[in-house]
Amino acid sequence: MTTQPRLLMSELSTAMVWPASAVVAPGGDIAVAGVGLAELAEHYGTPTYVIDEDEVRARAQAWRRALPDADVVYAAKAFLCRAMVDWVEQEGLGLDVCSAGELELAATRGFPPERIVLHGNAKSPQDLRTALRLGVGRIVIDSDCEIARLAAQVPGPDAQRVMVRVLPGIQAGAHHKIRTGAEGQKFGLSIADGDAEEAIARILGQHRLELVGLHCHLGSQITEAEPYAEGVRRVVAFMALIRDRYGVTLPELDMGGGFAVAYLPGDPAPAPSEYGRLITETLADACAEHGLPVPRLTVEPGRSVVAPAGIALYRVLSVKRTTGRVFVAVDGGMSDNPRPALYGARYTVRRVGRASDAPMRSATVVGRHCEAGDVLADVVELPDDIRPGDVLAVPASGAYQVSMASGYNMTGRPPVVAVSGGRSRLLVRRENFEDLRHRDVGL
Repeated sequence: MTTQPRLLMSELSTAMVWPASAVVAPGGDIAVAGVGLAELAEHYGTPTYVIDEDEVRARAQAWRRALPDADVVYAAKAFLCRAMVDWVEQEGLGLDVCSAGELELAATRGFPPERIVLHGNAKSPQDLRTALRLGVGRIVIDSDCEIARLAAQVPGPDAQRVMVRVLPGIQAGAHHKIRTGAEGQKFGLSIADGDAEEAIARILGQHRLELVGLHCHLGSQITEAEPYAEGVRRVVAFMALIRDRYGVTLPELDMGGGFAVAYLPGDPAPAPSEYGRLITETLADACAEHGLPVPRLTVEPGRSVVAPAGIALYRVLSVKRTTGRVFVAVDGGMSDNPRPALYGARYTVRRVGRASDAPMRSATVVGRHCEAGDVLADVVELPDDIRPGDVLAVPASGAYQVSMASGYNMTGRPPVVAVSGGRSRLLVRRENFEDLRHRDVGL
């Protein structure tokens, strides 16, 4: 471990995108949780994903403090492995899953099924069978097709508790591909055109289903709290309509996730307390206005729990200076991080493990894959003496990278390493050619 590290006090402009434990160490390295990143790259190879366990726990705790009377449910799609299941359970969070695979993984760790919420706009028969077998606490109905299908499978005698995902007609989120609360997309049932009310009426006629509340998810990377407040106002007004027309007062409201984190210096990233304060205040006011009891609130942070705890490590393979540009190619790319190609995500990049006095120059960090769109970070500042063999660290990489990784070009998905208290441990091993070969059974 690198000795005598110093805090990132000289780099306050970039410190917000790194875990709180990150310090600059002699020799140009950065240590996270007391472990040098260059040392990790050497030991585990590259690409490698590093997760600061204490950062994950601290962020889970921050959400619990921000909403002490609500249910905080971790959105597993951001990143999930067995260790993550354990951390979430130990910190008192629930788990939001989207597939039978995520459900089965949670079950292997003994996660309490009553604290699990199952989502999905197109749940497979296996998804529903697994959820019913394990006894998940809530299933979120996303289309009218699911109602009879689910009711027919409930074994009884107890009814399955369900929620209905509604569309409040709100545009929120960093990119049009991750705005999920607006009209005219695949998620949820519209309040405005009557689809949500029709689904609720059908559910109330199914004795095997118990409607306990409404669910609403506005989008991702939402950088201010006001869209959540507007979502609360619209959904509470709809809850009042349901009470008036059907005589049913729903006891629960799930406002989903989508809370923003900083990827670049200066990115807005409100604290959980800021979101929590406005959501709870608006909920109380809206319920008072409509004469409703305040429902039990649920939120589903995923990215905001794990993204700032993760760092991707790459090794430079080539440096190309052409047409006035510098292309730094690394040994990963869109196979381990498709976010830039999918919706233009941007990142901070830093060289670690080698100090120099070279001036900083604008460069584009690209991946190794056969796609012109395989760009990890465009227009970032790197030392002018960047060269093959150097290690690059990309902070804020804990969410929607490993979980969305693919087998493109048969490069194999990267490992995940946890760091805490000056030690590292392997959570997920690197996918190798033997793994890929064993899946190929065509001969």
